[in-house]
Order: sequence, then structure tokens, then C-alpha cells
Amino acid sequence: MPSLPTAALFDIGNVLVQLDFTRGLLPLIPRGTEDPTGRLRSLREKAEDFETGRLDRNAFVRWASSRLGFTGSSDDFHRAWNSIFDPIQAMWTVAAFMRSRQLKLILFSNTNCMHAEWLLANYEVFGQFEGHVFSHEAGCCKPDPNIYRHAISKYGLTPAETLYIDDLAENIETGDSFGFRCHQYDRDRHDDFIGWLGQQLGNSSGLDAERNTT
Repeated sequence: MPSLPTAALFDIGNVLVQLDFTRGLLPLIPRGTEDPTGRLRSLREKAEDFETGRLDRNAFVRWASSRLGFTGSSDDFHRAWNSIFDPIQAMWTVAAFMRSRQLKLILFSNTNCMHAEWLLANYEVFGQFEGHVFSHEAGCCKPDPNIYRHAISKYGLTPAETLYIDDLAENIETGDSFGFRCHQYDRDRHDDFIGWLGQQLGNSSGLDAERNTT
């Protein structure tokens, strides 16, 4: 029998919150602008620079506003940028349950300073977590092995005793290579996650109520 886990790494996007950039940012684009969806897609060009901290927030806001044709204030851009989230309540309950089992919970996310600050300040679920590893602070993004090494070193993790939950296959693949106990989360298959978690914790006591609560 494997030992019981002592810690868990949680991705944020599509694990703890859903993301909808189109809903949040499309209203910034002036009516009548040609190819608004293409303008939104073009923001990906600087996404990694912003999420690794190579581009600071003021420079990103200026660049992104220009790409979108947005001429409003930086405060208005910030509000729109942080309006893209919806809670995945079932996973909030799971995080609280795991914390009650004395697991050390760590956020492990590709994100940027604006999103990270807003999420930590506005969503109560993040109070369940003892720490975080964010790409914009680490200077690298998943699935780069260096951010996994950083997480292990920063929090003294033993991968064989650490659960890792992420929605992207390439991130899980790197997690597997380090020996983490990994699950690729899909909100539409929440029951599969609950079954896996019950196995990892040695039983499903306290988890049955979480089935079918997406």
C-alpha cells in the first residue's frame, strides 16, 4: 500500500475556477471593430511574457489595450481582466475537505500578477491554501520542469506523497515525470476525480457527498 499523501498541488484555472476571457474582454473592444475575436486571440502573443514576469503589468495593460482598441482607463481594464472567473464550487468543498485531513495545500498555477492578486483577495477558497507557486513569481511556466523543481524546493515536497491536480495533459505529464500522484481534472468528470481522491486517501469517507456536485 502506498503511503497516505501529505500535500497537494492545485492548479487554479479550470480546477478551482472557470475562465471566460471572451466574456470579460470583448466589451472592451469598440463596436464596429474589425475581427474582435482575432484581437482577443492576439493577446496570447504576450501571455507567456506576462505570466513569467518578463512583462510588467503597466506595459501589458498598455500593449493589450492597444491590441483591443481600448481607450479607457487602466482601472477599467483591470476590472474587465479580472471579471473572467466563475467558481467551481464542488472543488472548493473538496479543498476544504482535504485541508480537514491535514494535507498541506499549495496553489500551483500559470498566472499573472493581476489575476493572482485579485483571486487571493476575493475568493474565500484560497484561504484553505498554505502557500503558492505562481509562474509570474517563479519566472517560468508549467510544463517547464524548473517550476516543478521550484515547488518541491520551496515547500519541501516529497513527490511520492504529493497529489497534483491539473486540467492540462502536458502539465500532468511533467508532474508524472517527477513522481507526483497526478490527476487530470475535468469538471464534467468530477466523479472520476472523487473516486481517485478516495483511493489516494485510503477510503472515500466524507467524499461520497461530493459526487455529482459540479
